[in-house]
Amino acid sequence: MMNRVDLNCDMGESFGVYKLGLDEEVIKFISSANIACGFHAGDPVVMDYTVKLAKQNGVGIGAHPSFPDLSGFGRRKIEFDPDELEKYIIYQIGALMAFCLGNGAELQHVKAHGSLNNMASTDEKLAMAIATAIKKVDRNLIFVAPACSSMYKAGKEAGIKVASEVFADRAYNPDGTLVSRKLTGAVIKDPDKAAERAIKMIKDCRITAVDGSEFEVEVDTICVHGDNPEAINLVKKIREELRKEDIRVMPMREFIK
Repeated sequence: MMNRVDLNCDMGESFGVYKLGLDEEVIKFISSANIACGFHAGDPVVMDYTVKLAKQNGVGIGAHPSFPDLSGFGRRKIEFDPDELEKYIIYQIGALMAFCLGNGAELQHVKAHGSLNNMASTDEKLAMAIATAIKKVDRNLIFVAPACSSMYKAGKEAGIKVASEVFADRAYNPDGTLVSRKLTGAVIKDPDKAAERAIKMIKDCRITAVDGSEFEVEVDTICVHGDNPEAINLVKKIREELRKEDIRVMPMREFIK
């Protein structure tokens, strides 16, 4: 059993006058933030503000690149040439890195968003494009990749740091992929159930799939969501249960070397 874990959450997804998420509240309970880089959400003002917010709260800062899909919030499947995708990832990482430099902060990690994350989990070429982009920008950045995914393998093959990610509030298929959000039960909204799953993942290094089967995982970071009041209660409950189990929550940079 591990006695440490990182909690990450997507942030900086507001755009112009449109407010999305409860960043100021949820940031109190996490250790790493995945900040939108303008391609599925976010804009220069929001990116700068969110970097400042993360720095003030001692939270690790991560770039959250996506397909260029503002109107679809990055959740639509887009056929992308891997070489072209690599450039899009470099562009987005560079944008957030500039705001980190401007605020005296350090970029900690990179995590793909939405459909890109889902597609690259099983597509080896897309996965390697992301890993290569990260390596070209800064090989010390941590690649946050779903446990058992093509991205995790690609990161290891590229020789960069990789954090194995699991989701406490999402249901899993037997092959280790996430159940589609379009299906009933894909998102777990019960704080007690989500917290119970998180503890099991950390203590047993296993995940129970929707069919009752189990598979082994390595857990470095747990993704939680905080875009509604229910989700905030879920994050609070997970922190509470982790504290009871004497599992420390800390930015991934503190234990992934």
